[in-house]
Amino acid sequence: MVADFKKRFYISLILTIPILLLSSMIQDFIGLEIAFLYDQYVLFGLASLVFFYGGWSFLTGAMDELKNKNPGMMTLIGLAIVVAYGYSSMVVFGWEGRNFFWELATLVDIMLLGHWIEMKSVMGASNALQELVKLMPNEAHRVNEAGETEDVPIHELDHDDHVVVKPGEKIPVDGMILDGKSAIDESMLTGESVPVEKAQEDEVIGGSINKEGSLTIAVKNIGENTYLSQVINLVKEAQSSKSRAQDLANRAAKWLFYLALASGIATFIIWVTMGATIDMAVERTVTVMVITCPHALGLAAPLVIAVSTAISAKKGLLIRNRTQFENARQLDAVIFDKTGTLTKGEFGVTDIISSQGFEDRDVIYWAASAEQNSQHPLARGIIERAEELEVSLDHVENFESMTGKGLQGDVAGKKIAVVSPGYVKGENISYDTSSFERLSEEGKTVVFVLLDGQLAGMIALADIVRDSAKAAIAALKEKGIHSIMLTGDNQKVADWVADQLDMDEVYAEVLPDHKADQVKKVQAEGRKVAMTGDGVNDAPALATADVGIAIGSGTDVAVETADIVLVKSNPEDIVSVVELSQNTYKKMVQNLWWAAGYNIVAIPLAAGVLAPIGIMLSPAVGAILMSLSTIVVAINAKLLKA
Repeated sequence: MVADFKKRFYISLILTIPILLLSSMIQDFIGLEIAFLYDQYVLFGLASLVFFYGGWSFLTGAMDELKNKNPGMMTLIGLAIVVAYGYSSMVVFGWEGRNFFWELATLVDIMLLGHWIEMKSVMGASNALQELVKLMPNEAHRVNEAGETEDVPIHELDHDDHVVVKPGEKIPVDGMILDGKSAIDESMLTGESVPVEKAQEDEVIGGSINKEGSLTIAVKNIGENTYLSQVINLVKEAQSSKSRAQDLANRAAKWLFYLALASGIATFIIWVTMGATIDMAVERTVTVMVITCPHALGLAAPLVIAVSTAISAKKGLLIRNRTQFENARQLDAVIFDKTGTLTKGEFGVTDIISSQGFEDRDVIYWAASAEQNSQHPLARGIIERAEELEVSLDHVENFESMTGKGLQGDVAGKKIAVVSPGYVKGENISYDTSSFERLSEEGKTVVFVLLDGQLAGMIALADIVRDSAKAAIAALKEKGIHSIMLTGDNQKVADWVADQLDMDEVYAEVLPDHKADQVKKVQAEGRKVAMTGDGVNDAPALATADVGIAIGSGTDVAVETADIVLVKSNPEDIVSVVELSQNTYKKMVQNLWWAAGYNIVAIPLAAGVLAPIGIMLSPAVGAILMSLSTIVVAINAKLLKA
């Protein structure tokens, strides 16, 4: 569509040049005279090409609007070019008067340019559903009757088939573990930041990632019944139910269409009643109906959009849905997903509690050295803290991962184990229970470091809160915008993050398919809601919200579902979205008033209101007014600031 409008614009623009040179009104205006045999027929031919080729989109669009009994911009443009072409063609073939082919051509050019600019500034249709499908692997390792594994396409799997999932692979379908233990990364699907330990008879979700051990699962849900398919359906429903509000220019065009008809009919009746010739009355009527469709109106919104889009790009804001972006000016509540949005989605060390006889650096040294071969997110957090403290690590030998319990290995001749609270309790190792309970209450994950079976200390880790998140929440509060956290993570973790950020409301342990319902509840309170997220589990909520905002570092699904993407992954940019939306709306209103102001002056003059005192608006003067209006609109759009 964008390429089509571009092509039609350039071809129509080239054809317009000879149309202008052959039009008597333009020749009179610039003092030029070009005439040759059959020149008016050549003019008619060129204008016909512009009318049918350049104006075809507007003619078909006008028909669609009229069929829906909802006239708008297309109908207004269609009326103007049909009247101009019809009347001018009659003049060429014998009717008394002067043709308006130049007006027809320039109007088509400007409107094609406006639509091209507008469509270029808005990204194409969402590819969210295709991105969701990409999360699923194409093949699965099915166990056949002979006990051997064979790779088969996902669609060939049946209920209760047995499938092997190796470490690091995506789980192909929803199922139940028959054999094996592992940590499953479900963060992209559920929002749970910590990999979930799964064992025999636990359920697993298709699309999640098997981090450690090998698993054999029994297929439970296939096709439309899988969790991911249900998410796809939720996105479909939310996107199709999203309101398609007409933009300001289209609403203005609707009223101008009625005004053009009323003014044209009234002009004809009044002139005939006053004794004017039919030729005179028709010319006045055509002048009014053509002049009612100002070029400035066609550029009022697109020019502001183009400038706004350029500003937003410099700020790292990718606007995918212009209508929803304009709605951002009305926001009074912003819902944030926690993991990956308010937090980095990466674990970092928050506390080190060393046992008697050990220093904090010692605890980190032993733990990080043992964790070097682990791919677990907690391991990366511990190693990063060692790097921050510039602690040199030693090589680990006899490394062993203890699924569900932790890991162990030999470092510098010592037996080191980094284990879970459950392991410590099972081994009856004494520890500082008050500190452990305090850290747990704050929603932190605590691991214990054992040196030859002796407790060296505890390390607490948590999903790191983004530095920019607190500033963003504070700025939204200043604007009177309510901040809400919505997460699938547990209540303790959510409360700890919310306290750090001074959030107004917190909803934790929300199931992925209930996030969109929570957005609807906030909307039911009469609030205009923005949803900000980064995961697959956020996609339905992003599509349901009045404005969906995706963190740019998030999944492709969230980005494709959202109306606006924060390319820099900075929550503070949400404030920029609101401010830019407000300023863009103001400029649009100003431009529409300039365009309407042209009509307020031009229509009565074109109709001949001042004819009794000898003042009559000629088409040439009308063209000057029209050009001035267009120039003012263009300059005003350029003055838009972030």
